Amino acid sequence: MTRFVIRRLLLTVPTFLAVAVLVFVLVRVVPGDIVELRLVSGGTFVTPGVVEAERARLGLNKPLWRQFADWMAGLARGDLGVSMWSGQPITREISLRLQLSLELAVLATVIAVALALPLGTAAAVRRGTWVDHAVQVFSVAGLATPSFWLGILLLLFLLTYFRWLPPLTFTPLWKDPRANLLQLLWPALAVGYRYSAVATRMTRSALLEVLREDYVRTAWAKGLTREDIVRRHALRNALLPVVAVVGLEFAFLIGGLVVTEQVFNLNGIGKLFVDAVAHRDYTLIQGLMLVVAAGYILVTFLLDLVYAWIDPRVSYD
Repeated sequence: MTRFVIRRLLLTVPTFLAVAVLVFVLVRVVPGDIVELRLVSGGTFVTPGVVEAERARLGLNKPLWRQFADWMAGLARGDLGVSMWSGQPITREISLRLQLSLELAVLATVIAVALALPLGTAAAVRRGTWVDHAVQVFSVAGLATPSFWLGILLLLFLLTYFRWLPPLTFTPLWKDPRANLLQLLWPALAVGYRYSAVATRMTRSALLEVLREDYVRTAWAKGLTREDIVRRHALRNALLPVVAVVGLEFAFLIGGLVVTEQVFNLNGIGKLFVDAVAHRDYTLIQGLMLVVAAGYILVTFLLDLVYAWIDPRVSYD
């Protein structure tokens, strides 16, 4: 296991380098830049000298290889640079928003798992009955319902019956846990429903496949109860694909809640990314992409460790 952990940590270096090169090239090939957007696009007359001076101040007049080398040198020192648009340190900009997005992703994951495991298990154990049909309707409806649309319905319901609207500012968990939970619970429900639909279908399919295995038939022949067979033998082996789906969905949620954050007036990573792209803020886009990539790498690494814990047959040596 130690060798596996060291190997995975070493592999993150070329992965980060590949992501950095790809992101750097992609944001540069998009037409327009932050200087044109800030000084020229508003219709205000600006002399070419002012434009060139602004490019020089931001370092955009340097050759691309030099800009990339400067950025990589900053990364080696643990410095993501400053935002070209706001002038604020990027680590500060991201850390302020990351807390909100992470908390929302964790809440949505908890809701999804709490719904998916019992519903998927019940549907598999009672295959073909009304329980199975009801769970499949729940899953299909969840897959067909966009999170932002469900969020809008929730907002209309809360506004109509409780006169509740999303607050203008985010309340951190350590300041007021109750206010924080009330603010994030509804977007987490909107996101967690679709998320649970995916996990429910995966749980049902994986459990049905495991229930057809020979060792399950042997357990039946030994006279074990259905609850013991499902809980002690089948469910644990069926969890591997479910864990993979839950983990990857969680990694996606860190940066993929753009529309839901807009609906509930939350300034998370998704909204920050949209603003960075709209402003052509190269350094901020690059920093955000690296943070999201780091999240994916960390989640996949933890998934591999969870695999070994769930299934002792998995070996990494």
